[in-house]
Parts: sequence; structure tokens; C-alpha cells
Amino acid sequence: MKKDLGSAGELFPQSVFIVGSYDEDGVPNAMNVAWGGECTRNEIAINIGDHKTTDNILAKGAFTVAPADAAHVIEADYFGMATGRKVNKAEASGMTFVRSEHVDAPVIEEFPLTMECVVKDVQDWGGEKRFIGEIVNTRVDESVLDAEGHVDFDKMRPIVYDSTRRIYRVVGEEVGGAWNAGKKLM
Repeated sequence: MKKDLGSAGELFPQSVFIVGSYDEDGVPNAMNVAWGGECTRNEIAINIGDHKTTDNILAKGAFTVAPADAAHVIEADYFGMATGRKVNKAEASGMTFVRSEHVDAPVIEEFPLTMECVVKDVQDWGGEKRFIGEIVNTRVDESVLDAEGHVDFDKMRPIVYDSTRRIYRVVGEEVGGAWNAGKKLM
């Protein structure tokens, strides 16, 4: 038996992305964004409302995106709770913000993977902005790479947001091979 839940969106997981940006004075900021993801192999889309990060991205035309990891869940949650319009989140978090060599946006050194993006398109969505960013570089800490040089998410331990319970979870176990498990039905 199934139950109707109405119009509530219940897709899981929602990635936890930390979006880095600079304001017009070069002050770094970070924001926790759950509404986003890769939309092509070299593009990412993020949807955000009226935030300091929105202003920063519009002013600079660039941003960085770091998937949050279990080791930094406290800082990741803080980046979603505090507002950059009232506090300097970079200073308050104690994390290390460094200038990207590829875009006009900061990289947070403690996060093991960061995609550096230039704004390719901005779309208005009912009071929110959808930023489409072209990924011009991806930086990754070698400690989360496997022997072949690919990101090993078991080592990285990215977190996802469970909106039904308002908790973070670690990405879990492998259950099947992509483009392989379905061969049993071919």
C-alpha cells in the first residue's frame, strides 16, 4: 500500500555543496547549497535565493563548489546557518580560504575536492537564481585518490542531506556496477 504525500519533494540524496565566492572587496564567503548538481560533464548548476553568495557570483562571474565531507560536517552546516551579510564566515569557520589560480573565487583547502567555475549562464527562477557554471578546473587532494588516480569516495566520505529528517548522511556502500548490473536483464 502506498500513501499520498502531496507536493512535497522527497528525492534523496541531496548533495551538500559548499559554494565559495568573493565579494566586490575580495572578502571570501562560503554557503551551503543543496539545490545543485552536475548538468553536463563540465558544467554545474546551483539554485540559490537572495544571499550574499548570489550578489558575489553576479559581481565576480565565478564560484567554486566543494562537496562537503564527513570530516567537516560542522563547518558545512555553519556555512548554511550563518549569513555572509552579517558575519565573515571565512574567519569564523577557521578554515583556510586561498585564491583559485583559475577563477576569481576562493578554494577552501580543507575540503578534499573543489570544482572551479566561471558563470556561463544566469537564469531567474521565481525569486531565485540558477547559476550554470563551466568547470574550468577540479582540484583534488591526493589522499582521496585511488591507485588509478580517480576520486575514491570511500576515502573522501562526502555527505548528503536527508531533507525528510533534516540530517546529514555519509554516502554509502557500493551496490552494483553502472552499465553492468543491468546486463542481467539484457
